[in-house]
Amino acid sequence: MFSRFVADKLQYYVYRLIDPRNGETFYVGKGSGNRLFEHVRGELRAEDDDLTEKLKRIREIRKDRFDVDHVIHRHGMTEEQAFEVEAALIDAYPEVANQVGGRASDDRGLMHAKQIIQRYEAPGAVFTHKAVVINVNRTVADRESVYSAVHYAWKIDPKKAAAAQLVLAVERGLIIGVFIAD
Repeated sequence: MFSRFVADKLQYYVYRLIDPRNGETFYVGKGSGNRLFEHVRGELRAEDDDLTEKLKRIREIRKDRFDVDHVIHRHGMTEEQAFEVEAALIDAYPEVANQVGGRASDDRGLMHAKQIIQRYEAPGAVFTHKAVVINVNRTVADRESVYSAVHYAWKIDPKKAAAAQLVLAVERGLIIGVFIAD
């Protein structure tokens, strides 16, 4: 636990939880005060049925008679700065058990240089047909095709769907697939 003096000096910070048995980072977070230590305390209070992947990992570490390693990457930040650093670290450690991606990761997160060029040099779309846009940001990587990602992410009022001539699959603001509405 941090003393009140240390906690005040830290302001907002970004941290990683590391499994000491193998050195793997399994969680990235941001916080202030003693937030860093709340995960371990949460595991102690949790029932077996309520364990998230993060809490299961903490429980396994504790059962093996180790302590979770806590690393602070950056401190002395504003909350907004901490959100940015946290998002970058979540992108850098894709194996983490975070249930939510970092803030603005879909818009400004991890991308290949080709994706950056494609994103910012893409010509604007000109519509001559009635279209429905389906955002597939969260599903396209997990699906075997763009069509299956659209099918999975499809949540729309049937009346709006009936009026559409085209269905557009959009990932990170770019049209990646066009389908004729049926």
